[in-house]
Amino acid sequence: MRAVTAQAPLLAPFVGTPPDVVERMLTLAKTKPGDVVYDLGCGDGRIVIMAAQKFGARGVGIDIDPALLARARADAMTAGVADRVTFRQQDAMTVDVSDASVVTLYLLAASNAKLRPVLTAKLAAGARIVAHNYPVGGNWEPAVIDNFTDAAGTMRTLYLWIADGLVH
Repeated sequence: MRAVTAQAPLLAPFVGTPPDVVERMLTLAKTKPGDVVYDLGCGDGRIVIMAAQKFGARGVGIDIDPALLARARADAMTAGVADRVTFRQQDAMTVDVSDASVVTLYLLAASNAKLRPVLTAKLAAGARIVAHNYPVGGNWEPAVIDNFTDAAGTMRTLYLWIADGLVH
């Protein structure tokens, strides 16, 4: 039996984003070499791994699940990008994202809404936020809403916001 320890409330269950959707998220954010991509609730790290591997960016994955983070680190080694990505066990609500140029989210709508003021207070103007399936709520309108069918035939929605230096 596993000991129960206090941890941050779950912002979303782990559901892996399909590779074609990950690539579309990073493309929508115009990810490029020199970018620092933070994935809040990174799970197995697939978004930051692809950001490093295909887009030449550096990545930081944040999750509270140590088993998923161990898998992410192993996958980064296998992908040959362990020198460009890091993974931290931390509550996404407490992360300092001030050095991020791109933030990706695949969390529940209520979690995104909780994160919105945290993100907008810390991100520099011009940083991009991409959310998969759920908006960040409030009256902050996304710059782009991308509705599409993924490779498996599932309807997806991506939202892109550009930080403007204001807290939303």
